Amino acid sequence: MKHRPFLHPAIVFTAMLFSSGVASAVNTQKAATSRPLMQDFMGLCVHTVKFRPELYKPVCRLVRDYHGLNWDVGKDTDFWVQFPFARNRVNWETMYGSWKEAGFQIDACISFSGIEAADWVNMPRDANTYGFALARFFGPNGRGLVEAIEIGNEPGGYDDASYRTVFENMARGIRAGDPEMKIATCALTVGESEKYAKSANCVAGLEELYDVINLHSYAEVEGWPTWKRSYPEDDSIQFLKRVRDIIAWRDKNAARKEIWLTEFGWDASTKKAPQTGTFKDWIGSTEIQQARYLVRTFLVLSAMDIDRAYLYWFNDDDKPQVHGSSGLTRNYKPKPSYRAVSHLFKTLSDYRFNRMVKQEAGDLYVYEYVHGHNAKEKIWAAWSPTGSGRNVGKAIITGVNPYRAEYMPLAAGDPQKATWICDEAGVIELDIGESPVYLWLKTQQ
Repeated sequence: MKHRPFLHPAIVFTAMLFSSGVASAVNTQKAATSRPLMQDFMGLCVHTVKFRPELYKPVCRLVRDYHGLNWDVGKDTDFWVQFPFARNRVNWETMYGSWKEAGFQIDACISFSGIEAADWVNMPRDANTYGFALARFFGPNGRGLVEAIEIGNEPGGYDDASYRTVFENMARGIRAGDPEMKIATCALTVGESEKYAKSANCVAGLEELYDVINLHSYAEVEGWPTWKRSYPEDDSIQFLKRVRDIIAWRDKNAARKEIWLTEFGWDASTKKAPQTGTFKDWIGSTEIQQARYLVRTFLVLSAMDIDRAYLYWFNDDDKPQVHGSSGLTRNYKPKPSYRAVSHLFKTLSDYRFNRMVKQEAGDLYVYEYVHGHNAKEKIWAAWSPTGSGRNVGKAIITGVNPYRAEYMPLAAGDPQKATWICDEAGVIELDIGESPVYLWLKTQQ
């Protein structure tokens, strides 16, 4: 059954869009040609042998794998790795090779889980040796399997000095093993280190040793005991502020470094929270909210001065708890979010963010995307940046009659076509709500 959640008063797009406020917002954006195509922006967090590349090809072509250090060395950090095999005998070349054959680019996040700072035999030496072996085997000048290596995921159990030691020495090893391998930090935050992020100060002065600043951000209204999340555009939470803070830190301390948001997402379980235990007060999102918010996050982030965004997570088994139902699939069966994100990728893959046509909190967002090889082909994405099921009722003018329009889908099959009315002056009327609607335009420039 096709979904149309917002058959409500029509919206008339008026010339107010092009007010000075909007022009100012547009001027703060990067030039369109410097923005990544959406196919080079949208990513997905996955996990080793559980990932099924053919299933997720419609979603993206960038994947981020949690590559366990302990898989490669066990508990012995001075173990001499024997790639292509991990110490637990997983064949990385076979596994990553199948992903690459399916068309994916791989970011390997080296997770320290299971290895505490005190477990290292000789931290500087072992980190350097391991980094060298990684880059020499997986890098562009080796097997060409991995594009980037993240040094740590969320190493909150390491004090700042220990993380800096691991980072610096592993990065030096990677640089020596293959200078073309991209190096990313662990999840960073501005200010003091936290449980799930290290202070950006941990890598201060080491700019020659990394190419990418990494961060994680979730749209939490609060943490324990509910872990309740809001919609992505909500200015009352820290979700986008964390991104803006990292951008400002980068501009001041590490100019021209890329920024990747490598974790964001929403849980959507069909089950109620358990009656007892840690997650008894957990509050999840609906499947429709998850789909809407993931798509809108990709859109909102594409307008910011960052280079990539990886959503968390690829698959779940429907657990009503934090990160227990974040998947695009449930037991490898597509959820509404899978359909919505796949549609976004198919629609905008060859396009890049061009400008904000309108961005008014609590009212209406309209973003313009331009084709990477034909500037006359443009797509507008429009939605209500709210989380209450709201329908829009505002007005702007395009001056151009779209030749196609459709709504974000939530199920398999063809997306629902949007109907519109356009007069000779280019004033458009159509229904818009919290699920984005896409309008295809053909312009003279």
